Amino acid sequence: MENTLLNNPDFQHKDQGQDTNKKADSIELNTQFDYDKYNIGVDDFNAEAEQLKKKGEEAKERKGLFIVKTASLWIEQAKSRPIPKMLFGEFWFENELCILFADTNLGKSILAVQISNSISKGEQIPGFKLEAQKQPILYFDFELSDKQFENRYSIDFEQHYSFDKNFIRVEINPDAEIPKNFENFLNDSMELSIIETGAKILIIDNLTYLKSENEKAKDALPLMKHLKALKTKYGLSILALAHTPKRDLSKAITRNDLQGSKMLINFCDSSFSIGESNTDKNLRYLKQIKQRNTEQIYDAENVCLCQIYKPSNFLLFEFVSFGKEWEYLKQHNDTDRENTIEKVKELRQQGKSQRAISAELGVSVGAVNKYLKL
Repeated sequence: MENTLLNNPDFQHKDQGQDTNKKADSIELNTQFDYDKYNIGVDDFNAEAEQLKKKGEEAKERKGLFIVKTASLWIEQAKSRPIPKMLFGEFWFENELCILFADTNLGKSILAVQISNSISKGEQIPGFKLEAQKQPILYFDFELSDKQFENRYSIDFEQHYSFDKNFIRVEINPDAEIPKNFENFLNDSMELSIIETGAKILIIDNLTYLKSENEKAKDALPLMKHLKALKTKYGLSILALAHTPKRDLSKAITRNDLQGSKMLINFCDSSFSIGESNTDKNLRYLKQIKQRNTEQIYDAENVCLCQIYKPSNFLLFEFVSFGKEWEYLKQHNDTDRENTIEKVKELRQQGKSQRAISAELGVSVGAVNKYLKL
């Protein structure tokens, strides 16, 4: 070590005639530093100092599970992030974990593929805004086989629809060796797909495959935590499809209709549902259930009415008009009507407004007013 220091040109000896130990004691640092040689300037020192200061402040803000800072600092931090853009109108925005739920065979997968196709091509679905730019999207398809998928996007298995290369469809590999802990293997494989494709938008069809017991709160919680962790880690936008248990088709859709609703709805950023029309088997309506980046626009008084349509080789939802949810619900008989009147009066006694009662029961505000007078 001593010899190394003595031979270093950046050090000078005060007394060349003394022994090694004395020389080492009298080593003096040469203050002349060649900044140009190492391509280092004042700006670099300032940037490094700012970085160290920032890291120190961040360390102070972290209190175990929490990050603690003033409201003003949170806003300053948020100002540096881009404003979330619409991916499917007001129903789904960037950086959201959104849940689309409906009963079986109402077209969840049809709409999800249509949304994927829209984003991958940078072309909006008529009636629904798309603000995000054209980009890759990962569609995890746990529902259809490749042949079933082909059938939907062709004419009798010929004249196939031409998808953009940004549309990346994912299926389970039937030849993969499945370990004992299937869920961890599935989660790791999903993360690997995200990393290798660089996709920032995911659609999962559907949640049941990720966790078959998601109707139970204790099982739904780890699933939602995992999806939110993925969203945060990679800056993702996730649309997850989910089923509803059998529901009363004479009643409006609410958050209680989502399988495992307590945990799934509480932990997602937004949610919307597909309802079926009692008047026409090809008609569907879309209704907002939860939203954070926008006000509730599509409630029971203003649902989006669509028809399932295959004009050529692409099965899709076609926007028709806006309507009131109660118009498409199963008609009540006399007994149902009496029960509804009783329920309207009961909710009114609880202090709920006519509009709130209308939304909860799926009847018009006019009908609520009428029932309250009976």
